[in-house]
Amino acid sequence: MTAIAEHDQDVAAGQHPAAGQDVAAGQDVAAGQTVTMAAALNLALRDALTADDSVLVFGEDVGPLGGVFRVTDGLAAAFGPTRVFDTPLAEAGIVGTAIGMAMNGLRPVVEMQFDAFAYPAFEQITSHLAKIRNRTKGRVELPIVIRIPYGGGIGGVEHHCDSSEVYYTHTPGLRVVTPGTAADAYGLLREAIESPDPVIFLEPKRRYWTKEILWRDDRTPLDRAVVRRPGADVTLIAYGGALGTAQEAADAAETEGRSVEVIDLRSLSPFDDETVTASVRRTGRAIVVHEASRFCGYGAEVAAQVSEQCFHYLEAPVLRVAGFDIPYPPPSLEGYHLPSVDRILDAIERLQWQDTAASLRAAS
Repeated sequence: MTAIAEHDQDVAAGQHPAAGQDVAAGQDVAAGQTVTMAAALNLALRDALTADDSVLVFGEDVGPLGGVFRVTDGLAAAFGPTRVFDTPLAEAGIVGTAIGMAMNGLRPVVEMQFDAFAYPAFEQITSHLAKIRNRTKGRVELPIVIRIPYGGGIGGVEHHCDSSEVYYTHTPGLRVVTPGTAADAYGLLREAIESPDPVIFLEPKRRYWTKEILWRDDRTPLDRAVVRRPGADVTLIAYGGALGTAQEAADAAETEGRSVEVIDLRSLSPFDDETVTASVRRTGRAIVVHEASRFCGYGAEVAAQVSEQCFHYLEAPVLRVAGFDIPYPPPSLEGYHLPSVDRILDAIERLQWQDTAASLRAAS
């Protein structure tokens, strides 16, 4: 059975049937054109393949089919089977092959197809990909990008909706990046492919069909967060698939009189503590939003960083709005599991607006 057949059987009917229609084979994107995130990623791969003959793209069904989400649509036809090609359903073999290629001067970009499909390659990633540069005292670089569509919100079932970012951020030697917008998808992927370090590139599949104006020369640094919306009362820290939800919550909070700043982390490792702590020191309150389970999730590290560096600025504990501590639920229940605007608004209201340090001092 092919990987796409597995996908068609496993993913619920709510799956978007036309995921790649915006990524037409051979289509170019003019400066300032509105594109989907999927189209932006396709263009980033196309431009990287054109700019550097050492770049290769391979993985499960990424060739003539163009990938499950059609992100690689048209690339095999444009660059030929030696540059863009399919592999067996063997994730450990895919990553192991990429490591060997990179050690010999190539720049592989591999796709794991779905988040949980990457687990069989975990030993190759953590034991070898993350360590070889350090083990050789910098003599051997591994400029490999591992693209992993991750997260929920598409009506998929378990093994297709994991948010597995902490497995990789906990592993020194890996860069971990996730775009929340179409423009960042292009810029971050181009930077990831050119990086001398291995990059885990997490693509929030629920955002593949969101659209944004793309300027191809507007490149995005790999290790910097960005303030998506300025605010004065509370900082919402989000990334990937949860970014859009955080922005919607900030809009809703404004109608209730709360000024909410939204930070898009973009880089999960390394963590841009400068941007985050500067925001929290101004607002005095912080909430971290992510799809992964709350216990030992990425938000726990963000909360710890903020608490350590902003303790004397905080007016309330750092809160987390996250997925529940359960295996990923069936499609009919994922709306309850994923962070929602209402859950974020409830967290904002729990931030001890009356019991601030100033008011407690005044009352005493």
